[in-house]
Amino acid sequence: MPASVDREILLEALDQELEPARFQDYCPNGLQVEGRAEVARLVSGVTASHALIAAAIDLDADLILVHHGYFWRGEPQPITGMKRQRLQALLQHQINLVAYHLPLDAHPRLGNNAQLGQRLGLIVDAPLRDDGVGLVGRLPQALSAREFGAAIATALDREPLWISGGAHPVRRVAWCTGGAQSLLAAAAARGVDAFISGEISEQTTHEARELGIHYFAAGHHATERYGPQALGDWCARRFGLEHRFIDIPNPA
Repeated sequence: MPASVDREILLEALDQELEPARFQDYCPNGLQVEGRAEVARLVSGVTASHALIAAAIDLDADLILVHHGYFWRGEPQPITGMKRQRLQALLQHQINLVAYHLPLDAHPRLGNNAQLGQRLGLIVDAPLRDDGVGLVGRLPQALSAREFGAAIATALDREPLWISGGAHPVRRVAWCTGGAQSLLAAAAARGVDAFISGEISEQTTHEARELGIHYFAAGHHATERYGPQALGDWCARRFGLEHRFIDIPNPA
């Protein structure tokens, strides 16, 4: 049987590690839905979808840890339809929902960007933003843009969309997981050859070409699978909990 920990002790440890108070975020970080007071089984995932909740129920989990939780700024407030069904399932089965958004993007070891960099073999030189969200680094040796795209596809098991910024190879790279295509110009200002994020907008193609920087849209979900998993593993090691990462496929 796994060990267990009081929920408040676990939350305190997570807040100390991730420092959510440092961020002006778009949603509440930490405990979003209260469940059992004692936590032994932990499920992690990218997004608190109904499919992830159902998987957690099947595993008799006490807590779900995600990057994308609920109560986003500007979303409708009434608890109806899909939102009611999700919350009802959590409350009925007394499952805690804990979410960390920007704090999990920015963590220098467990965060989405740090974890993505490890999987791509990138050497980190500096943060991209002052709050630590996004990173700037380099490859151990230069690759052609096509070779780098193939390396991303192998690491993430997903073919990235590549917008060519010219004929130059890739050595210096900036990256920010999820929907960070708006940071392309900031990345280019750091003198990098390529920028990786999850999504692409209409204007991104023109910006990449005109800025002369290769852009790789590698998938919002695909680039953010690794932070929640690493954070769940950290909880399991620290408190002896049972942890399972559940990957709900998402082509976005």
